[in-house]
Amino acid sequence: MERCDVLILGAGAAGLFAAAEAARRGRRVVVIDHVDRPGEKIRISGGGRCNFTNLSTAPDRFLSRNPRFALSALRRFTPADFIARVDAAGIAWHEKTAGQLFCDGRASQIVDMLVGGATAAGARLVTGCAVDGVTREGGLFRTATARGIVESDRLVVATGGKSIPKIGATGFGYRLAEQFGIPVVETRPALVPLTFAEQELARLKPLSGVAVEARVGCGRTGFDEALLFTHRGLSGPAILQVSSYWREGQAITVDLARGQDAGAALRQMRQAGGRVALATAMARLVPEKVAGLVLDAAGLDPSARLADQGNAVLDRLAAVLHGMELKPVGTEGYRTAEVTLGGVDTDALDARTMEAKAVPGLHFVGEVVDVTGWLGGYNFQWAWSSGWAAGQAV
Repeated sequence: MERCDVLILGAGAAGLFAAAEAARRGRRVVVIDHVDRPGEKIRISGGGRCNFTNLSTAPDRFLSRNPRFALSALRRFTPADFIARVDAAGIAWHEKTAGQLFCDGRASQIVDMLVGGATAAGARLVTGCAVDGVTREGGLFRTATARGIVESDRLVVATGGKSIPKIGATGFGYRLAEQFGIPVVETRPALVPLTFAEQELARLKPLSGVAVEARVGCGRTGFDEALLFTHRGLSGPAILQVSSYWREGQAITVDLARGQDAGAALRQMRQAGGRVALATAMARLVPEKVAGLVLDAAGLDPSARLADQGNAVLDRLAAVLHGMELKPVGTEGYRTAEVTLGGVDTDALDARTMEAKAVPGLHFVGEVVDVTGWLGGYNFQWAWSSGWAAGQAV
């Protein structure tokens, strides 16, 4: 039997960060993960470059039953704090759009920094070790693992969500929470491509591989980013973003010519030389295949001359281009979802320590908690901030 002060379940972003913080404070820390390599989700993130944070962490960038819950941790360990760690490790980085920060080199540099920081502080990392269950006896947590029992004063659950099961994601953290009587908000795939029924898909499939700068909205929420047509439906940053807000039965609206005034542009083309076909005129505004989709949705003949169309027709065409309504039937699921929406209910946790209010010594950090960020580094920042908060408290 092994004894430690802090046992951390999960060697991902939040778990490794919490381990380093706790070990630096003199705690005896053990980190256990059932997969063979730590930080696997970090390695594959950001196209292998790891979008490790975002310069903006406003509460409206996070989804939760209580979006303000995350503010305590995010304000105490900020993007600037993590950037300082990255700089100290000599990792070169660059900023892309909307405050997104990426490594210049491989994402494995971040993993190496986290593992090195934890082990250098004295934490012990055990990988390829399954956890069979956890009990609590006499104020101690007894965790049954493939390598024996581990007793600990504190238990930090950093097991992540259900997204990308091929790299080892499971729902273990949610089951553990429920075992201890801690409520879990319904989970679902988030930051995930949307799929469509066969009839709708028949119209979209010919555009597979085409990308446009678009505005995609669902209800009152919209995102101005790239949209990608796929053989299964729609993907790209704008779609991934809105997928966190979409629910079955809802439609999304798509502006396929974001930043343009299609109605004015079509009138100008008609005035300049309206003998061109509608398809030709539309292809000056959007890719040719997208033009065909819009004309079909507007019920117009692509070969009809622009000169023969009145203002009402051009306005109708512009309205479809700027506000096409599509109705997804589902998502591609956890297989491709970047994160899991929902999780351990924040009402059951202390925002400063991430400790369960009803179970002293039990902490939840990272994706397993009902805090889900937008695409663009927000979820990693939540991992660092929540891991840091727990690391100061255990």
